[in-house]
Formats: sequence, C-alpha cells, structure tokens
Amino acid sequence: MRLTPVFLLSATDVAHFPTESKTFGAPEIAFLGRSNVGKSSLINALLGSAQAHTSSTPGRTRAINFFALHEGMGDKMKQRPSLIFADLPGYGYAKISKSISAEWPKFIEPYLAARETLALGICLVDTNIPPQPSDKVLIDFFKQMQRPFLVVGTKADRLSNSALAKSLAALKQEHAIDEVLAVSAKTGAGAKALWGRLIAIAE
Repeated sequence: MRLTPVFLLSATDVAHFPTESKTFGAPEIAFLGRSNVGKSSLINALLGSAQAHTSSTPGRTRAINFFALHEGMGDKMKQRPSLIFADLPGYGYAKISKSISAEWPKFIEPYLAARETLALGICLVDTNIPPQPSDKVLIDFFKQMQRPFLVVGTKADRLSNSALAKSLAALKQEHAIDEVLAVSAKTGAGAKALWGRLIAIAE
C-alpha cells in the first residue's frame, strides 16, 4: 500500500495534540530514540519523502511532529488517514538531555501513557554501540505502561553480519526482549519488514 504523507502539526503541549477531527481516530505510530540514532532518516525512508527534518546536530526536534498518511494521491486521496506518524524529540545527548528531559513530563509522557489512538511505539536503538541505559528507561516505561512497542535497531548496514548478530543478541539480553528488528535507512534493509507491520496496523 502506497501512502501519501501530509504534515499535520507540531505539539509542545498536551493541548496541541491533534483532535479526532484531524486524525479521524486513525492509529498512531510513535517514533522514539536517542538523539542521532537515525530516527528522522528512517521515517523519511519509510515515507519515501523528506518529511522529517534530518540534521547533523542532535536534538533539533523539540516537539512531537504529527504526519497523516493517506491512501491515494491528489483528488483521489482518501480523507481519512490510514496511519498517523508521531516523530518525538530525541533524548540522551549530553548537551541537551537536561532541557529535553524537563519537557518529558509536560507533554511526552502524557502522550505515551494516555493517548488512546497510540497503536505502537517504535523504540529505536543504535546497533553500532553497546546497549544504552537511556534506551532501557524508555523500553521499561513501555513495559510498565503496558503499551505495545517494537525495538528497532538502526544503522545495521555499518556492521558485518556476525557483528550485527552479536549486537542484536546483546540488545535483546540487556533490554529483556525477544526481538530487535534491524534496519538501515541508507540501504533500505529491514524497512520493508517494518513497513509491513505498520500497514497491518492500518488494516
């Protein structure tokens, strides 16, 4: 299924979250991860267009950016979106972690914990570095809130097959999870499998 992305709005407060009149109650997919994990690049690879802003400077995303994904194009585009993508601020980068952490209780935690239309949280982890404590905090948060989530390992193209296998095994063990889906925004590896899961939610 080919979906056309349309930017909805940026939210820095609970009051800014898109209402049902904008989303039509479509299931929402939240993308989260440490700054510089490759979140925006993956979103753009999935959408096939540069919707999410990519930057060499970590922490540029300071709001939750919402994108509606509609079936069809132009005059034939369906009014009700099939999915909503929510691009959340990064975390864990030393120079900005305090300022972003201060924002989490204000509007990010309420979105993750209480948003009724949130169907899945995509927790992005970097396969090129050891498991990070900040990632464990996020994953444990989803477990505690009993919210559905999927851990996705980014930048998989930078590792050999054996090194990637070791990295994925370490991530599974550290975060006490059964699966880490390895992807590469650069080569597209794994993106098709991830897209298939998201489309299944839309259907």
